Amino acid sequence: MTILSSEDMDWLAALLLDVGTAEIMPRFRNLGDGAIQQKTSAADLVTEADINAERVITQALLERYPDAIVIGEEAVADTPALLDGWSKTEKLAFVIDPVDGTFNFASGVASFGVMLSVVSNGETIAGIIHDPVGKDWIMAEKGSGAILRRLDGRESALKVAQPVGSVGAMIGAASWQYMQEPERSTIARNQGVCLGSVAYRCAAQEYRLLCGGHIHFALYNKLMPWDHLAGTLITEEAGGYVRRFDGSVYRPEHLDGGILAATDLDSWHMVREELWRA
Repeated sequence: MTILSSEDMDWLAALLLDVGTAEIMPRFRNLGDGAIQQKTSAADLVTEADINAERVITQALLERYPDAIVIGEEAVADTPALLDGWSKTEKLAFVIDPVDGTFNFASGVASFGVMLSVVSNGETIAGIIHDPVGKDWIMAEKGSGAILRRLDGRESALKVAQPVGSVGAMIGAASWQYMQEPERSTIARNQGVCLGSVAYRCAAQEYRLLCGGHIHFALYNKLMPWDHLAGTLITEEAGGYVRRFDGSVYRPEHLDGGILAATDLDSWHMVREELWRA
């Protein structure tokens, strides 16, 4: 397994900060006519910020790592074949979501983030989620724990919440929008048994809540690598438990099967049983 140096991680974090400062925040609440376009629906958008941020990140990555593969959300939208076999190569691969939570960004809501993961030999080895508004990062390298890094350099360990013993005492994020019936209605209905729920329409911020110990689970049906590789690694390094809905390990090549991330194995099974209860 390739191991990134601390210098690599610092450089990647700084790159996301620079792009957030130069390409994303100047356009926040300042998008002109024609700067927002629909992709697959009115809830699936792309903006000038997404396109420009991905372009700058990709260029910088390839200048520093010329033999690497870069998988960006917007590049794949234009050329879906980029996903074919990308994770099987021995080359280092970087996966980018330039603006996760584009719907929020385009709506002027400050819940979005920049996500970057690093994959080597089919395994996620590092993940960084940057908040351009708060100018900080949650990040992890495989086997090294997860941290919150602030702009002034202060770091603190991230740790998922303590198990609470029942779904009725849990707060969670259940993204059922991309599910098919009857599963969609089942999850939406059964979520009401929880103590509370959050729906930020932004995996970057929901993973931040989970890794920081503020919620107890998050589940997603739509799996694209830029949405979940960074967040699931950081969750696991913060002590959490992540599996696909069928209990199998989530890997970079998976594009279906859903994922459920929870504080621990027992909580994972409780959520899996309760939210899918007929």
